[in-house]
Amino acid sequence: MRRQRFTVSSSLTSLWAAGTLFFLGGCAGPQSVLDPAGPSARAIAWLWWGMFIYASLVLIVIVGLWLHAMRREPAPDRKSTSRHAIRWIVGGGVVLPVVSLGMLLAFGIPIGHRLLPLPLEAGSPLRIEVTGHRWWWEVVYPEARVALRNELHLPAGVPVDIRVTSADVIHSFWLPRLGGKIDAIPGHTNVLRLVADVTGSYPGQCSEFCGAGHARMRLEAKVHSPSDFDVWLRSRQRSPAVPENETASRRLEAP
Repeated sequence: MRRQRFTVSSSLTSLWAAGTLFFLGGCAGPQSVLDPAGPSARAIAWLWWGMFIYASLVLIVIVGLWLHAMRREPAPDRKSTSRHAIRWIVGGGVVLPVVSLGMLLAFGIPIGHRLLPLPLEAGSPLRIEVTGHRWWWEVVYPEARVALRNELHLPAGVPVDIRVTSADVIHSFWLPRLGGKIDAIPGHTNVLRLVADVTGSYPGQCSEFCGAGHARMRLEAKVHSPSDFDVWLRSRQRSPAVPENETASRRLEAP
């Protein structure tokens, strides 16, 4: 009987390890938060890895204790067993959660503070206004009077404040490799500070269900070198702004 229990436990452990490796295979890709391309996303990735490693260690300890409990002989002394049970309940039900939450707050609060749009030591960030519609993104560079649709252009290495709001329902603006999510709420503006380190294209999307067209509510951020961004911005200023296309809007809003 003991051997059968050990065989079942070993099989479950092997299955857990294989499943972990399988799911870790999805940690890369164009929208992976674990492949950061900016300081905000990098801070989030480090926090995720820290939580993952800590949770894995706790799981390994719990599984080890479980295997030990299944294999050991029952204690003959009931009073001793009761004392041990109370210790395990207090340790696993009170001490472990308090320590875990304390560590999460100790690391998470400073990281969250660094993600805020705090005043810069010198200069001011580039300001971009993003408005969520069902089911597309309106992107405006107010100082340059440039408007885009489902497209965002950023200069590499330059702080950018994305001012996010919504024209209808609640959406959520998210560029996974550049930073965290932020809600787009009608009648309210939230500010997301982003800095892109590497030039390239970074897909994004609405990350909060907002209706039948939610899955198609995507956008793309293109990061240029500062000089190339200035050239792009001047070229857009010479061309007319993107008009409001009522036909396209009706097509996007169709279920």
